Amino acid sequence: MSEAHPRGGPPAGGYGESLFEPEHPREAERIDAAALVYDPFTTRRLRALGIGPGRRCLEVGAGTGTVVRWLLETAGVEEVVALDRDTDALAPLDDPRLRVLTADITDERLRPGTFDLIHARFVLMHLPDRRRLVSRLAGWLKPGGLLVLGDAVELPDVLAPSSAYRRTMDAMWQALDSTIGTDISAVPAYPRFLREEGLRNVAAEVFCPPLVPGGPLALFWSETWSRMRPALEATGRVDADVVEEALAYLSSPRLAELGPGMAMAWGQRES
Repeated sequence: MSEAHPRGGPPAGGYGESLFEPEHPREAERIDAAALVYDPFTTRRLRALGIGPGRRCLEVGAGTGTVVRWLLETAGVEEVVALDRDTDALAPLDDPRLRVLTADITDERLRPGTFDLIHARFVLMHLPDRRRLVSRLAGWLKPGGLLVLGDAVELPDVLAPSSAYRRTMDAMWQALDSTIGTDISAVPAYPRFLREEGLRNVAAEVFCPPLVPGGPLALFWSETWSRMRPALEATGRVDADVVEEALAYLSSPRLAELGPGMAMAWGQRES
C-alpha cells in the first residue's frame, strides 16, 4: 500500500513505508504476528457468511497472503484477486486460481472487475476519503455479493489515562495520523455506510483478542512501537523513558489491558 494523508492529499512514498519499510527484515514477521491473532476471527466470519466454492473474491491489502491462502486452500473459492501496492510477499503462493494485482486501491483508473466477496482488513483506516472508497468497493459487488470491512477500534481504560501503556498507545495513533493519515474514529460508522450503499443483511461485530505477555499481539505492538520510537517521541506525548516502560510492560506478567480490537462490518448487494 502507499502513503497518503486524508487532510492534505497523498505525499510521496507508500502508506506507512516511512515508518515500516517493506524491506525491513522483520516486517513480514510483524504483519504475520497480527495475522496470527486476527485470521481465525476473520475466517470464521467469512465461513459463516457462506464463502466457498464458486465464489470470485477480491482481497484488498493482501499483505503476506494469509487470508488469500485460506480462501484458496480451505474455502476452495473459484478465484482470488489479491490486491496490494507491494505484492512481493505473495510470490510463494502458486495457484492457478490466484491473480496478483499490484495496484493502489485509491487509483481511479483501477477496474478489477466484479466479485462475490470483497474483503478489506486494516486498510481503509489508513486511506484518505475512506467513505468514498466504501462506495467504490460496493460498486464492484456482483448481485448477491458481500462486502466485508475490518478495521481497528479502541476500548481504552479511561481510569488510567496516564499509564505508560496508554500514553504510548495514544502517541502511536497520533503519529500514525500525522504521518500516514490513519483515523479509526469512523470505524463504528461502517454498518451505516454499508446501509447507505443500499446493501442488505448489514451487521457488525467486535473482536478484542487477549493481550498477554509473550503472545503474538504483544509481540506485534512491541515491534510496532520499537520501530516507531522517533515518531512516538515527536508527538510530545511520550519520551524515551515512557516508551521503554511501555515496552517492558508488554512482556511483564503484570500486563492487564484490553488492547485494540477489530470491528468487522458486512453487507450484501441485492440479488
